[in-house]
Amino acid sequence: MKFKFSFICSIAILAFLFVGCDKKAPETQTQSSSPEPEEKDINSITVRPELAARLKIGQPTFIDLADKILVPSRVQVDEERTAQIGSYVTGRIINMFVILGDYVKAGDRLARITSPDLTQAQLAYLRALSRVIVTQKASDRARHLLAADVIPLAEVERRQSELEIAQAELSAATDQLKLFGMADQELNELKKQGKILPWMDIKATREGYVIARNVIVGQVVQPSDPLFQVADLSHVWVVGDVPEQIARDVRLGQHVEIDVPAIGITNFDGVIIFVSDTINRQTRTVMTRVLVENSERKLKPDMLANMHITDPQHKSLVVPEGAVVRELNQDYVFVKVSPGHFRRVPVKLGPEVANFRAVINGLTIDQRIVMEGAFHLDSERKLAELE
Repeated sequence: MKFKFSFICSIAILAFLFVGCDKKAPETQTQSSSPEPEEKDINSITVRPELAARLKIGQPTFIDLADKILVPSRVQVDEERTAQIGSYVTGRIINMFVILGDYVKAGDRLARITSPDLTQAQLAYLRALSRVIVTQKASDRARHLLAADVIPLAEVERRQSELEIAQAELSAATDQLKLFGMADQELNELKKQGKILPWMDIKATREGYVIARNVIVGQVVQPSDPLFQVADLSHVWVVGDVPEQIARDVRLGQHVEIDVPAIGITNFDGVIIFVSDTINRQTRTVMTRVLVENSERKLKPDMLANMHITDPQHKSLVVPEGAVVRELNQDYVFVKVSPGHFRRVPVKLGPEVANFRAVINGLTIDQRIVMEGAFHLDSERKLAELE
């Protein structure tokens, strides 16, 4: 009996020890497992010696930088070299002498018009002219009779008054015909021949190209109708709207650069001739006008253009364009941490000017950065990130 009891007790003790050891095993296994690896810093890179030799290291510098303001613009005709030409009388167009694009000089015929108003004005002129001739003869005769003591002085004065009234009527009739567009040559012809002209020519008032023609033969026109537009295109305006925040840097006489995408790489030099004194309330811009020479007529009215206005020079901390890499709309530069070890840092930069980028924040002048080779260094960093 004693032997059996001892045997059973020994089995129970062994079972208890076995269970206890089995419970402790996972804890021991957990404690002995290795720690997880730390997350890799994707902005740090240690380069191979052969790549490090190709990198140029330097520091940001202060330079005099003049930014260029880009202003969307449009080409317009120079209003000082443009004329709107119409008819001075109501009438019907019976003939045309020009088409769009024709070059005309001042006095050249553009169209021919017939008008009842013109006929009546010529008739009034001939009547006034005839009356002046009659009253002039009467006045001269009265002076001779007064010298012979045949008529009194009052009669001479009466005839002189009639002559002055007739001359005033003739002057008014002449002015009316001139207002209708009749030239001195035509007036002399009317006075000489005494015959009413059935038509009158509409003539160019300045030299230039016909850039608009809003009339056809048979059309009835009014004095308020713009029939032709003649423009000298040797100079044109480029008009743009400058944002009010930078309008302070725009001044009269300033030279600007004009480029027109439709023409290509050709750039034009212009001079600012007008800066508006008021601001557009809707767009918050200031209208600016630039005079540009256009001797070859490459610039055409209503073309879209870009106006580049150069800012006054100012000191700026800059880095070269080659030092900048861009990812997900963020600019970065590589800062040297130690020999062969670099760190990519985000920076805020201004627009590119003369192959430099102005530093707004993120860098100081005493930091050493990769000036050349940043692209290759960033490619090496991306390859290391994938491993």
